[in-house]
Amino acid sequence: MNQIKYIFILFFVIIFSQSCGDKFLDKSPIVGETEENFYRNEEDALSAVNAAYAALQFERNPAGHFRWFWGDIMSDESIKGGSGDNDVFELTLLETFQTPTNGELLESEWKASYEGIYRANVVLENVPPIEMNENLKNRILAEARFIRCYFFYNLTTMFGGVPLADRVLEPNEYNLERSTEEEMWQFIEGDLLEAISHLPLKSEYISGDIGRITKGAAEALLLKSYIWQKKWTQAKTTAESIVNSGEYALEASYAGIFTNDGENGSGSVFEIQYMTESGGTWDAINEGTLTNVFQRARGAFDGFGFNVPTQELVDVFFKENSQMEDPRLKSTVFRVGDVMGDRGIFTKEATGFDYDYYPKKYFNSKNEEATFGDPAPNGGSNDRVIRYADILLLHAEACYHTGNESLAKMSLNMVRERARGTNTNILPDITANGSSLLEAIYTERQLELALEGHRFFDLVRTDRALDVLGSMGYTDGKHNLFPIPVSQIQATNQAITQNPGY
Repeated sequence: MNQIKYIFILFFVIIFSQSCGDKFLDKSPIVGETEENFYRNEEDALSAVNAAYAALQFERNPAGHFRWFWGDIMSDESIKGGSGDNDVFELTLLETFQTPTNGELLESEWKASYEGIYRANVVLENVPPIEMNENLKNRILAEARFIRCYFFYNLTTMFGGVPLADRVLEPNEYNLERSTEEEMWQFIEGDLLEAISHLPLKSEYISGDIGRITKGAAEALLLKSYIWQKKWTQAKTTAESIVNSGEYALEASYAGIFTNDGENGSGSVFEIQYMTESGGTWDAINEGTLTNVFQRARGAFDGFGFNVPTQELVDVFFKENSQMEDPRLKSTVFRVGDVMGDRGIFTKEATGFDYDYYPKKYFNSKNEEATFGDPAPNGGSNDRVIRYADILLLHAEACYHTGNESLAKMSLNMVRERARGTNTNILPDITANGSSLLEAIYTERQLELALEGHRFFDLVRTDRALDVLGSMGYTDGKHNLFPIPVSQIQATNQAITQNPGY
């Protein structure tokens, strides 16, 4: 399985720089090669798209930026944690909805996204003229389109309309204005539909290419785009294409999903690949993840202790039966007295902090760490971005909104059936109708996908954020979007405008 992760190593790092500089999408100089003499053959095309894949791995550019920063810490599922309020103080501001416009975390998210978009655009502009196998060329271009759309999707759900850099920009184009949110979604939909027509199914890749973008992954991102816009009919059709493909199935055991053996399994639709044995450092370019060390408990457990689960989240796992927990809880959260892999028993004395819970899904044992170099920036846990259970629950939501409640319950109950396993005394099939059914779908998403970076965005897109997060400082019309980094407004001579309320 180590071979799988090597496909995302930055083969030709000299061709692309890691930073966009002062401009939001500055072209990078080429060292030792020129564009004219590099893009000549099939190997060059593969190297170019692998460099675009590598941008998916960026977690420090230059500051840390993770899906769980926005999706978990800014929701009711977790608090920042760490060693106190001043430990990454910007996260303290984020979770209390005092987000600064000049913060380095959002700046890093913006820059990393546009770096990925730039790399994808380089592929889309330079690979078409290469004389090579046409099927492979079309696949490479489709992979680049997905990567570009993935970053545009993240930018649009966070910031609304953003500059639509659909090509490598010339210097006189750097002051690109924001497109509208509607224009962004229209572009994402079109690009993904084009990609879908050329991408292989998951089963059509050879073992050495596991982890590359598939038709199902592109359909899943398209589904999420439709869901965000409340295009329920298109969402239902797209979800059913994924389900009916026969390419995916729920893993038999929920507990196994986040193990090393669970990577790229039957329920994996899109994972960002990470590896331990890369000798990575604390740079932006790294094939190992920092999530493992950032989320692991402090003290005896050698972690930083961020993304601490809340009591409110734990209580949801007892919502149906106050005397009996949802079995997914023990795979989601460490509680006092639990064994934390081979690192010891979780006690507050061992961590040095008074937190009752720690996240489990991205926990790694000591025997899973890199065998050389600094283990901290070399975590090996893949980021499970889109799972099949997510698809089934989005299908249930789309079916509900298109008037097919029986089909909605079918997809919903498939997820519950896997969760309860052989214990028929818990998680019975949902039989409710109307608003109670919709609430059951929402609850199931939280239980199934807890601490995977979904919660804040689910609350925003379903118009529930004010009810759930209002006491934390959230206000409608402002905090549904993040502020545009002020440095980007300045770098474009005010061509980019700020979001309302900031």
